[in-house]
Amino acid sequence: MAATRAPTPPAPLPTPEQLDRRGFDAALQALLDAHAGSAENPGSVRCERCRACVACMFCSDCEACHRCTHCTGCRASSHLTHCHDCAGCHDSAYCERSENCAGASYLVLCRDCSDCTYCFGCVGLARKDFHILNRPYTRSEYFRIMEKLRGVLGLATGRR
Repeated sequence: MAATRAPTPPAPLPTPEQLDRRGFDAALQALLDAHAGSAENPGSVRCERCRACVACMFCSDCEACHRCTHCTGCRASSHLTHCHDCAGCHDSAYCERSENCAGASYLVLCRDCSDCTYCFGCVGLARKDFHILNRPYTRSEYFRIMEKLRGVLGLATGRR
């Protein structure tokens, strides 16, 4: 059996007090390049085709996520569960194709929403439920219209 070789530690850096502007910028860029080039997923379990994810479980095709579970195609997000194709989202569940949302559940095609549930195509809402394109609907109206919109927009019905 071949022995595994320990990774080469990075060259020791001078202390911040010893660096001039150019030296500091070069050292920082070297760290950024090393991090960006890493495809490792430390602390992750059963992640497939993920890159630079930390402590994620059962995800696929995600990048730079932290503590996400059962997500697909998410980027730069944290603490998501069962989300698909989201970017920059945090502390959310069952969201699809949404960006920069936080503390949300069941969002589809939303942007910059926080603490919302059951919103479709909404932008910039906070603490709202059952909205489509930033307009409020009753629960039953919301689900009726949402299913129609999924068909019109070619989105899969139901959860993946």
